[in-house]
Amino acid sequence: MTRFAKAHACGNDFLIVQGECDPALAVRLCARNTGVGADGVEFFSWTGERSGRIRLANADGSIAEISGNGTRCVAAWMAHESAKTGKPLQPGAVIEIETDAGLRRCTLMRADGNNYEFAANMGAPVIRHRRVTLNDGTGVDGIEVSTGNPHFVIFVDNDDFCVHDRAWEELGRQICFHRDFPEQTNVEFVQVLDAEHIAIRIYERGVGPTTSSGTGTCATASATMATRGGGRHLLVKAPGGEQRVDWANREAELILTGPAQLICEGQAW
Repeated sequence: MTRFAKAHACGNDFLIVQGECDPALAVRLCARNTGVGADGVEFFSWTGERSGRIRLANADGSIAEISGNGTRCVAAWMAHESAKTGKPLQPGAVIEIETDAGLRRCTLMRADGNNYEFAANMGAPVIRHRRVTLNDGTGVDGIEVSTGNPHFVIFVDNDDFCVHDRAWEELGRQICFHRDFPEQTNVEFVQVLDAEHIAIRIYERGVGPTTSSGTGTCATASATMATRGGGRHLLVKAPGGEQRVDWANREAELILTGPAQLICEGQAW
């Protein structure tokens, strides 16, 4: 019997399970029709009253260095658990979560029932231009971004996010599994709306098309700021909702602000 909590951030859903990382268990639990259903499982252990350690297994059992949304979901669950003990956290409280990509500090901005909002430090991105050549010889220009995990960001100028007459879902899969990325990569498509807003679509490594991604939000925002002359504050709109990225300068850490909602607790056979 496995106990779990389920949460989502802009529709990007995760299970939180206390214990050692178990990829096979993650595959079973994440199955949409025969399991609980989720994009991944955050395996968690407490390290202090307001601190913990997580390891993320994607829905396909692969291990990811970090999920921005998943980390925020864990922070919401930790705040909920703290309230259960009679020690509810107040806005401004900091939760520290160690990930495979390093320590993330999540500052509570708002709490209302099972709805939370956090601002999290997400590290300083590493950005460079890159071209990927597909099997048919088509070259796809993009921006490679590391936010603790890998991303390939492609800018588009159309509302359906297609590139070279390919649907974004199709092209995202081709690039995710491309030979240039032996560990695979997350792929994002960006439409710049104005100086303060961008819209994105996400093909997530280990999952496929998703409604949102925290690190993908950070990757697309930083790529826009670095290469498209955007300001240092961007609202990033994904199908599942909107998140905010602040980046003071090229050497500073990204700050990601967004919601997380607890859905349920339960146990699985």
